[in-house]
Amino acid sequence: MRVARNNIYKNDVDFATLALQSPEFAKYLKRNNQLDFSDPDAVRQLTKSLLQRDFNLNVHIPENRLCPPVPNRFNYILWLQGLLDTTGNEYRDDYDPDRKVTGLDIGTGCCSIYPLLGCAVRPQWNFVATDIDDDNIRTSQETVSANKLESRILIVKTDLSGSLIPLDKLEVKAIDFTMCNPPFYTSRKELVSSAEAKKRPPFSACTGAEVEMVTQGGEVAFVSRMIEESLRLRERVLWYTSMVGKLSSVSILIEKLIEHGNHNYAVTEFIQGSKTRRWAIAWSWGDLRPSVDVARSITNLPKHLLPFPSEYIFDIPTGSIDDAGQRLDNELTSLPLQWFWRNNLTTGAGFAMENVWSRQARRKMKGSAGAMQSIDIDESKAALGFKVHVRKEGIEEKGVRILIRWLKGTDSVLFESFCAMVKRKLEGR
Repeated sequence: MRVARNNIYKNDVDFATLALQSPEFAKYLKRNNQLDFSDPDAVRQLTKSLLQRDFNLNVHIPENRLCPPVPNRFNYILWLQGLLDTTGNEYRDDYDPDRKVTGLDIGTGCCSIYPLLGCAVRPQWNFVATDIDDDNIRTSQETVSANKLESRILIVKTDLSGSLIPLDKLEVKAIDFTMCNPPFYTSRKELVSSAEAKKRPPFSACTGAEVEMVTQGGEVAFVSRMIEESLRLRERVLWYTSMVGKLSSVSILIEKLIEHGNHNYAVTEFIQGSKTRRWAIAWSWGDLRPSVDVARSITNLPKHLLPFPSEYIFDIPTGSIDDAGQRLDNELTSLPLQWFWRNNLTTGAGFAMENVWSRQARRKMKGSAGAMQSIDIDESKAALGFKVHVRKEGIEEKGVRILIRWLKGTDSVLFESFCAMVKRKLEGR
């Protein structure tokens, strides 16, 4: 998974090392270098020490509010980075340090940890953070001020009956993403029974207020509200996203999206050590397609619910990179689509307004003079955007590997047809 490569918490936190770096944390560490996770003070200090050491963030966490685990929250930020990096207007598929990004954190909590982390690792990211709780608004504003991030993080009080994504109220035309960690439980009774059902003490002391833990209908109802609002806002938000606490919620929400005609979504799971597992879902009403490792990084989900893969890979057993690249360039240059080939990188990118490679389309081209050549296309209106990489990695000494990346479009059949044509031509069929 792409995000894991950047994850400083890929392995469990080394408490002994952290204790040497943070005297405040050392006070809570037991002689066997373990932490008592049933002690709320110890859990709070762990969060504060990690934020200070790894992100230079100074954070106060009230005793009566949910203490956010840093590795899990950072996982979400990393996934968002991957989602945005692989769906930019530049079609780079990597980090663009000049791209300005604005995100909305729905229910930011007591210290706005997501905006803090996002701003700490991406200098061009800005946030609007909302909450319905007066105390959370106050302490989040204090935390943002303490870290001198007032110019990049705006804290806004919302109310229970208002919009979850209040772009009009905020006088914001469009944003890049929403993020949310909604309350898991449908009622206080469910929260209590869930805790009692555990055969052993909870891994981490739960100090959350009811407003942070419980919502009518639980997380499915909450995210369903976001889906309903997205039907109205459409492309004013590039990516709508939310974390969820139950795998079953992911399936239900995907089915809701499909019912509404959405087929551009992404799913992932956040695994921290052997103890904590969370999931996330994202959807877009635009046509930019995230990479496979960002969109399909989840296990135990029925295959038919996974998003359509945005990559197609095949191997040609004989021939050189130069030969394959030349054949590819000759073939795509002959079609009425936009195509740029970088021979030194053995990579090309292109856009097509429609299927111009079918037998029917080719017959039509032969009957029209001068049609057999590459053309300029308005990329924003293209039905298909793609990249083709010719590589040697991952295969035997002979032959080459072809990777076709779906960058843009809503028609998976069109992408499949294009991939089949490229494969057929490069195999000499």
